[in-house]
Amino acid sequence: MNQEYMKKFVTPEEAAKVVKSGDWVDFGFGTGFPELFDRALAGRAGELSDVKVRGGLVYAPKIEILEADPEHKAFTWYSWHIGGYERKKQTEGQIRFVPMLLRQVPFLYRQHYRVDVAVIPVSKPDSEGYCTLGAANYCFKTIMSVAKTVVFEVNEYYPVIPGVDGSNRVHISNADYVVEGVHSPLPVQSYKAPTETELAIARNVLAEIPDGATLGLGVGGIPFTVANMLAESDLKDLGCHTGTISDAYMAMWKAGKLTGAAKTFDKGLMTWNLAAGSAEFYEWLAEHPELFHPDDLDYVHSPFRMGELKNYISINGGVQLDLMGQENAETAGTRQLSGTGGQLDFLEGAFRSEGGKGFICIASARKTKEGELKSNIVPFIPAGCTTSAPRAMIENVATEYGVAHLTGKTVRERAEAMISVAHPDFRDELYRYAEKSFK
Repeated sequence: MNQEYMKKFVTPEEAAKVVKSGDWVDFGFGTGFPELFDRALAGRAGELSDVKVRGGLVYAPKIEILEADPEHKAFTWYSWHIGGYERKKQTEGQIRFVPMLLRQVPFLYRQHYRVDVAVIPVSKPDSEGYCTLGAANYCFKTIMSVAKTVVFEVNEYYPVIPGVDGSNRVHISNADYVVEGVHSPLPVQSYKAPTETELAIARNVLAEIPDGATLGLGVGGIPFTVANMLAESDLKDLGCHTGTISDAYMAMWKAGKLTGAAKTFDKGLMTWNLAAGSAEFYEWLAEHPELFHPDDLDYVHSPFRMGELKNYISINGGVQLDLMGQENAETAGTRQLSGTGGQLDFLEGAFRSEGGKGFICIASARKTKEGELKSNIVPFIPAGCTTSAPRAMIENVATEYGVAHLTGKTVRERAEAMISVAHPDFRDELYRYAEKSFK
């Protein structure tokens, strides 16, 4: 790197001084979190006020600016997808939730949002000053294009993945400041051993996946279980076009099932926007960069692009569904548990695909803390809960009792299909409601 680029390197504390009271600051999404800048900015809690920070789906164990400002006088966190840590801070009043489909986020930045400071996590620069966005492409390039000040944070653990035609690559010249230092290892995401219910749901979905299908797997136990079953199946030439790539895809690749040979575009490549998984998974990304096409939300989350793929299969989980097929994927009453994220993007992509199928996978019932059995298929989405996906976009609902195929059905036919996969203890009650409500 030439001397001009080297002048951009400053300490995290020096970079954090660019933030002023009243600023809008962007911290990114998922594994794209600026640990060093966060800590340095937290050190200024006593001298700043009304700094608004955007981020979401934080995998880090904590956000230092919130820990340093429990009365939230200096910092307020804005999120469109609540992660585990954010869920706890939400109850303390430090989180502001913004409902959003992920594919809409770049438009917000281009057309509406002010960005005073954008902090972009990147991999180590090469001799020519090129870095990559590593495990989180997100819409960082769009954010950089509208930000007044851009700070790169070099994370030594980030895999170097250039992408296709530089899709995941940025240059030091795009930054006003560059910070580096010692980071914690990338946050590890893991899954518990599947329950018998999850195994039954996964088997029901597996039976509907053809050879050559391209998969968009949501984050959760059931999509992960489906992937492990696919790895052990007789299916071949599966592909990847997904919001978040994870260990699930690594398992299929190691088993020789994930080749991408049947993809209409990005043939032979795994297409994704974010990456999160085990330590072994991050090593896999770093060792095989040629396998991947990480790209931004505009590219990966476009339903029109997914619609160009044949046999595109979207698999996601939910919280509850009603008899018409409407889904709540993100709230318990008015309490925000996560966000819509990319679920609706990928459901629509599957809907548009020739031979495509969208699945919402859910246990038919759950037990409360008191041991009471409650149905996850309800007559109607309760007041206060969110409808994350409209009934017209839900094609298939899988429970341990089978798959309800809803596409093109009347509301009465949809109700009957939903009842057929509900827990037997609740079917009579649901049928009585359907009889009264859907003629």
